[in-house]
Amino acid sequence: MDRSPILFRCDASADRGWESYYQCLTYAAALQRRRRPAYFLGRVEPFPLISQVVRGGNDFLVASHPVGTAEDCDETIREVRRLGAAAVIVNAPGVQEEYLRELSSTGTTVVVIDSEARVRFPNRLVINPLLGKNMSHYQWEPGAQLLLGEKYAIVRSTFRRQRAIRTGDPEGNFRGIIALGEDDFAGESLVRTQELIGATRIDKLTVLVRSHHHQLTELRALAENNKGRLEVLTEPSELGTRLPRAHFAITSGDGLSLEMACVGVPQLVVSQDPRHTTNARRLDEEGAANYLGKHVDVSANILRDAVSYILDDKLERMGMARCARQLIDGRGPDRIVNGLEILIHVPAEDQGGLRLVA
Repeated sequence: MDRSPILFRCDASADRGWESYYQCLTYAAALQRRRRPAYFLGRVEPFPLISQVVRGGNDFLVASHPVGTAEDCDETIREVRRLGAAAVIVNAPGVQEEYLRELSSTGTTVVVIDSEARVRFPNRLVINPLLGKNMSHYQWEPGAQLLLGEKYAIVRSTFRRQRAIRTGDPEGNFRGIIALGEDDFAGESLVRTQELIGATRIDKLTVLVRSHHHQLTELRALAENNKGRLEVLTEPSELGTRLPRAHFAITSGDGLSLEMACVGVPQLVVSQDPRHTTNARRLDEEGAANYLGKHVDVSANILRDAVSYILDDKLERMGMARCARQLIDGRGPDRIVNGLEILIHVPAEDQGGLRLVA
């Protein structure tokens, strides 16, 4: 069987954000089940994050230019040819059509992870791991495949395992989780924690932020002043024992919201990025979450009232959890890998025109 490597092209920094980087890490982990070697080409800051690529059994190559530039296109093409890559996966919001067309000219399978639908896609596979944007929003050329919708949500194994453990609404004292995604540019994690830590009905509050979060020091100081009631975690894997016992979670409508939905944790969503707003509204429409609005419009009183309401109504929590689990089954990474393997083994000229998977 062909075991040619897969090349991931993504950048991560304080300006660009880290969401695409962590999505690629989850995708690469799913590829390992097919024993596909993966290479990451990018510019990742802070530097210690590169260790996560290596720890996962992948290789990292430092890119000389920002993703999407003409110089980067030439460099990526050189790496594709040097490695003999079976596919190159581009995860970079704002990437242009010309860039994708040049990569596709190499003959390799070009995959784009995109949730904005702003360009016409000339490549063979487009994946939208978020909800909201359907097929009518996309433009593509003949021969393209689109993987859109809840079936292709990128869910980490940590959340998939907890889905089987959490079977109903937890008993005992009220516990909450604040998990506002990989970026949290607006610093909402600290603000919302300060607003809720005074709510006496919440016995334990868990805050999930990354180790590179710009307010990690302040959050840890707040946790030190509220020992026993507040804890700060920096890795999703540490949430394992908290997810089955959480009565609600505050999220931002990103991929982490879909992972919470997979487990069946009732959510209150406060969005920060326009890309996540459509995702949050879809979760609300499906009954899987309660979308409160954009972060600038959600006051402390609105948030506290929403938390009080969800804690008071057990039937609401149970209904929300049931709708969420039915919407997201956690098998998105496996479906994405299957779609890629099919395209790799079927040449473009033999596909017989356009086929869409949605």
